[in-house]
Amino acid sequence: MTYIGETSYLFEANAPYIADLYEQYLKDKTRLSDEWKLFFEGMDGADLSILRDLKGGRDTRVVGVKNKHAPSNYLSFDSKEGDVIETLSEVLQHIQSGAGLNNLDSRQAALDTARAMLFIRAYRLFGHFRANLDPLGIIKQENTEELLPESYGFNPVTDMDRPIFLNYALGLEMATLREIIKRCEEIYCGTFGVEYLHMSTKAEKDWMKQNIESGVFKETLTKQGKETVLERLAHTDLFEQFLDKKHRGTKRFGLDGGESLVPLIEQVIMRCGDKGLENVVMGMAHRGRLNILCNVLKKPYSAMFNEFMGGSATPDDLVVSGDVKYHLGAGAERHFNNCKVSLSLAPNPSHLEAVNTVVLGKVHAKQVSANDSDGDKSMGILLHGDAAFIGQGIVAETLLLSQLEGYKTGGTVHIAINNQIGFTTKPSKSRSSRYCSDMAKIIDAPVFHVNGDDVEACIFIARLAADYRMRFKKDVVIDMWCYRRHGHNEGDEPMFTQPKMYTKIAEQTRIIDIYSKKLIDEGTLTKGEVDEVIASVNQELEDAYEAAKNYKPNKADWLEGVWEGLSVAPSKDEIRRGETHISEHKFEEVARGLVKKPDNFVLNRKVSKRIDVIDKSYTQGVGIDWASGEALAFGSLLLESTPIRLSGEDCQRGTFSQRHSVWIDQENEKEYTPLNSIRPRQAPFKVLDSPLSEFGLLGFEYGYAMEQPQALVLWEAQFGDFANGAQVIIDQFIASGETKWLRMNGLVMLLPHGYEGQGPEHSSARLERYLQLSAEDNWQVCNVTTPANYFHLLRRQVNRNFRKPLILLTPKSLLRNKACVSHKEDFLEGSHFHRYYMDEQEKLGTAIARKDVKRVVICSGKVYYDLLEMRTQHAIKDIHIVRLEQLYPFPKNSLKSEFKDYKDAQFIWCQEEPENNGGWNYVDRKLEESLTLAKVKNTRPVYVGRKPASSPATGSMHKHMAQQELLVKTALDITSKV
Repeated sequence: MTYIGETSYLFEANAPYIADLYEQYLKDKTRLSDEWKLFFEGMDGADLSILRDLKGGRDTRVVGVKNKHAPSNYLSFDSKEGDVIETLSEVLQHIQSGAGLNNLDSRQAALDTARAMLFIRAYRLFGHFRANLDPLGIIKQENTEELLPESYGFNPVTDMDRPIFLNYALGLEMATLREIIKRCEEIYCGTFGVEYLHMSTKAEKDWMKQNIESGVFKETLTKQGKETVLERLAHTDLFEQFLDKKHRGTKRFGLDGGESLVPLIEQVIMRCGDKGLENVVMGMAHRGRLNILCNVLKKPYSAMFNEFMGGSATPDDLVVSGDVKYHLGAGAERHFNNCKVSLSLAPNPSHLEAVNTVVLGKVHAKQVSANDSDGDKSMGILLHGDAAFIGQGIVAETLLLSQLEGYKTGGTVHIAINNQIGFTTKPSKSRSSRYCSDMAKIIDAPVFHVNGDDVEACIFIARLAADYRMRFKKDVVIDMWCYRRHGHNEGDEPMFTQPKMYTKIAEQTRIIDIYSKKLIDEGTLTKGEVDEVIASVNQELEDAYEAAKNYKPNKADWLEGVWEGLSVAPSKDEIRRGETHISEHKFEEVARGLVKKPDNFVLNRKVSKRIDVIDKSYTQGVGIDWASGEALAFGSLLLESTPIRLSGEDCQRGTFSQRHSVWIDQENEKEYTPLNSIRPRQAPFKVLDSPLSEFGLLGFEYGYAMEQPQALVLWEAQFGDFANGAQVIIDQFIASGETKWLRMNGLVMLLPHGYEGQGPEHSSARLERYLQLSAEDNWQVCNVTTPANYFHLLRRQVNRNFRKPLILLTPKSLLRNKACVSHKEDFLEGSHFHRYYMDEQEKLGTAIARKDVKRVVICSGKVYYDLLEMRTQHAIKDIHIVRLEQLYPFPKNSLKSEFKDYKDAQFIWCQEEPENNGGWNYVDRKLEESLTLAKVKNTRPVYVGRKPASSPATGSMHKHMAQQELLVKTALDITSKV
């Protein structure tokens, strides 16, 4: 009987299905398709009893099933790969073609061909197990069972030299098993390995197979090409050696051991540039960053060396904190052969991978600006560390966005700098998967593993990855295996934890020496020519180092390109409200557009009723609520050619069903967006219901706003405290990006906030965290209480000639509070944004004189309405309520002028939040300073609110109501105890 191995793909996984078909064939072949009849006729006479044996349960490892979702002519198997094998049509094509079969037994030939095709497929699927990937040789090639010929019924002794018809699989018409193995080993088991059969799209798999097996991407480098590779390696390698010699032990996170990265990246850029790419935005962490800055983005060596000497990356007259040199970004324009590509490297903190979606946001914004919907002109390249790529959750969020409308960028090239270690942690202790790149399989991205010590293999893989991205506009991953010559950083002692690895690394020949020897041995260059290249680069570095001693940066890297025309913000102590009112004509035009119902559109009954209410408020000019004020702000900006982008979970409808910015036809689910239909040729409004992601999405919108400063870009949290999940973006980018990296940003964060008894996870937007981070005029933190003030605040974001992030606490219950409304005149000429409101009775002319007021209650946000209601119920006249609408920058001088008339009053700060939360710890000294400047009697404000608490709010409605009533009464002196 013909031997079939236990792991045969033909019989282990598919045997029950094939056996069923074979039994039908024996009983009544007319029930089978013509293809299957031909198949079994071609196998007729062979010993196929094993099929029945396996089906009968004699081999309990059989678990095969028919894939219900595959076409009927596919053979499929239920395995961990979840893939689909060769179509029956392909197998039959190989078997039935008459060429080369005249002198062979057709039955044996058919069986050989079927087995050979499955054997070849195993190499396509598992060849990377046997690839020579590790430059150190620590990770050995794996002789897996799937790649043994006996697993497919071949005898490894007697069947090696029998010709097998392949019909040009692997580019061969006929081949012996020995030749098949040799060819598969050359293609799939060299110094690179590929993973692509997990992909679900046949066209992409076919393209991969054709390109990999034909070797099209592996064109032989010309002599000039090899000289160029040597020159790029020399700059990369000698730069690290030079710094090691001049600044031994200084932390730089060098690229030593991974020098092939530079020619690899340049090959990706050049290859894509040849296909029309014009812009590349890059993001990376520390490893190799200085080398990339100098050798890819062409930052002058003298500038870099000056920073090692203690110099600054910015002119001395700029008051900025700056950042360490391996966090900084840069921009450049590179010329390659027949193309020119603009490059930028985004600055990034030590929070590995945090920059990922920032880069995607920048790329997407570039594509929107250029109407580049397919991603032909702009692309992102993300460089990852191996441990970070598999270990950081933001990577999954980044991949999640890759093909989503409103976020996709036409594919990102991911490059994992695979050090085979994470600081001191071995891969076996830092991941549960085989490869650091396995995360990419969640989006069907192809993965190319390559040995970093083979620079030409790195270039070949770069070509293949670039071609795939430009053709299919999807993400692709390059896993470049390398090592860290000096440990985690240049001051580290890696022998503490990895003595065997670093004993091997100490003996490892440098990549420049490996490649130089290769070129000399093959006769491409002489030793003298190689030495000349190295001497030239060394001299270039020496000259730059000498020049660095007198190097001075002459300009700051900001307010250029899309930022041209914007300026540095004036002093934060000045009023910077800008012109934010609109004309009555524009008010009415926007209002009409927002409530116009399209013909033949079946609106939801509740939405239709809501629109009627809005229409009435606009027409009568009273009762304009929060969402209506927001829509007026958006609409008026769109008519002024300001694009708007709003994203977040449930943004279209609004978490609290307040916005309804997109209407859904109740019969066919067609969408209509009123804000995009106010008038022809207006700016676009984009509102997106985002994935359930905070970290990734906030980073994306920050990056988008960085690239489109003329747009209003907003991110809305479902509830304010959900922004906790994006704290890295808030701390490291939004709060400090300008002072660290000279990167302005006008992003708006909308954070629903307010204590309504909904428990600790839906009450507090954590105002205290933003106030703690407030310094150096870095952003604005506001908690406004009227729709009109919200309107002016949004318009202020883009109607000034500078940009600052806006942290805005937005309401929940106030969205429908009848007292939280504005009038038409609050939006028209003469109106503006208010940083604070003095007592409402003063505006109405019913307040008592300030000198007769016994108590001033200062508050911010929703609690104002509770205080106002309680004061009205108790007819209190001698207590004034002041609303602080903007907490940072704090309006110190303006409040001083207001407070000076309250000579003998007591000043109270009232808040809903616990004492250790909210605004108290921030405003305490700020208010005291204003009161001291006002020269009043009582300069120390008194706190009234909830007691300190570890949880921001109670989950009991009864307890909440009692606490809320007590703090309001205490603030208004209705009771004497808190």
